[in-house]
Amino acid sequence: MPLLRRCTAALLVTACGVSTPQGPAPRSPNPDPARGALRVETVARGLAHPWALAEFPDGRWLVTERPGRLRIVARDGTLSRPIANVPEVHARGQGGLLDVALDPAFARNRRIYLSFAEPAPDGSAGTAVARAQLSDTALTYVEVIYRQDPKVFSDAHFGSRIVFARDGTLFVTQGERFAFRAQAQDLGSDLGKIVHITTDGAPAPGNPFLGRTDARPEIWSYGHRNVQAAALDPATGQLWTAEHGARGGDELNHPEAGKNYGWPVITYGRDYNGSRIGEGAVKAGMEQPVYYWDPIIAPSGMTFYTGDAFPGWKGSLLVGGLASKALVRLVLQNGAVVREERYLGEVGERIRDVAQGADGLLYVVTDEEDGKLLRLRPGG
Repeated sequence: MPLLRRCTAALLVTACGVSTPQGPAPRSPNPDPARGALRVETVARGLAHPWALAEFPDGRWLVTERPGRLRIVARDGTLSRPIANVPEVHARGQGGLLDVALDPAFARNRRIYLSFAEPAPDGSAGTAVARAQLSDTALTYVEVIYRQDPKVFSDAHFGSRIVFARDGTLFVTQGERFAFRAQAQDLGSDLGKIVHITTDGAPAPGNPFLGRTDARPEIWSYGHRNVQAAALDPATGQLWTAEHGARGGDELNHPEAGKNYGWPVITYGRDYNGSRIGEGAVKAGMEQPVYYWDPIIAPSGMTFYTGDAFPGWKGSLLVGGLASKALVRLVLQNGAVVREERYLGEVGERIRDVAQGADGLLYVVTDEEDGKLLRLRPGG
């Protein structure tokens, strides 16, 4: 990667790594939703708080439900019975069955990966990742390959998205579990970290803290609050994420190896009681976000658009919004956000995940008790 692209745009950089704060990151203009700009079709309904979706090679969809169910949605919208042998989940608060990703060789090996809130016998819980083989009715060869350490007594901020890197390794995003925010700065803890692992769960080769006795070898980046949106830029292979702030301060980042993204030392948000968090918004040695939202959108789910169905959208970053009840389109130029647009305000439901189908259309799930899988087309 060229030297200048590795440096944070919001910092005055000398020798890339010795940096002096140079003011705030760009803030969202908080645009109004573009009502009616997309044609919305309901593919399926009756999903209980769907959290993630992944498309099969045959055009069907695999959907997680946060209470702990995994379902297949047929092309005609019919819901399967819950898939058997899903790992037990801690379905409390923000916990439950979270992300799902198909192995890049799924057509050959039928392997999937699930992230979930894993319960412990003492009532604590932690983010975990399991792999399994999938039939139309059950999971087999289920194996937990990653467990967040430590497990803690909290029902919040589990993350979690799974993203395949180009080399077949996995990025797993997590949260700092809300009441344990200081651990986001502790390299001896997985809380508030993005981890980088192999498909067997081992630390990925080349991880930044391999060989250090004071840091966990699976850590990729740290200082994160609660990352529920992540995607790989298909043009560059760069990981991008969006994470929840508190009152204000949702962030768009492209996390790089070994870097500190500041939480809870720096943030653009305030605590829920209105009090200040940390030391301000900028500090030397800590990364600035590419972009931040205040008011928040509560980001969840993300994809880069690569199709042709939406004219002019190729290369856009699409992010689901829970609090904003919107699909957020970000136009990127040279690694910076140059425009933001919001869609689906007329739907009035929390957008939990977004994916591009093989047909070039967009698909979203809504985080509701009667959640829906929606297909989006251009036009009013």
